[in-house]
Amino acid sequence: MNQKEIKELIRFLKEEGITEFELERGDVKIHVKWGGDSAAPPTHETRYYAVHGAPPVAPELGAVPVVPPPAPAAPAPPKEEPPEDLHIVRSPIVGTFYESPSPGSPPFVKVGDMIAAGQVLCIVEAMKLMNEIESDVAGELVKCLVTNGQPIEYGQELFAIRVRK
Repeated sequence: MNQKEIKELIRFLKEEGITEFELERGDVKIHVKWGGDSAAPPTHETRYYAVHGAPPVAPELGAVPVVPPPAPAAPAPPKEEPPEDLHIVRSPIVGTFYESPSPGSPPFVKVGDMIAAGQVLCIVEAMKLMNEIESDVAGELVKCLVTNGQPIEYGQELFAIRVRK
């Protein structure tokens, strides 16, 4: 049982108003307890508990290690805007990015190559179909923004091309 499943279990128990729960699955034992006497304030955080391996006989509640909630993710740095003379080629579909027509073949394009409008830049595999992605401008390939075999999303930036004037 991973941390995500444990958090979902605890969330469900809270929603249902269950104040104590114990689960044994193989060598993992989980005991969750919160609430209790509302007049006595809790002395420490008692929301998340996870014990791996064989638990000690009759463990004290305070002896069970507390799994803290994950630290909030740092805000993503602001996206660096490309210089105005760079054209960004974006994925028209969701799929898997491939830089060459087959494994072991050279890539369609490399950084520094001169690109013609309509030239194949890569393949995006979607539902077992290989979709060729073509450049819509002519210029120099400045940067490939994804790696071979990487899953990509609709609209994701794939290439930066310095447009030829």
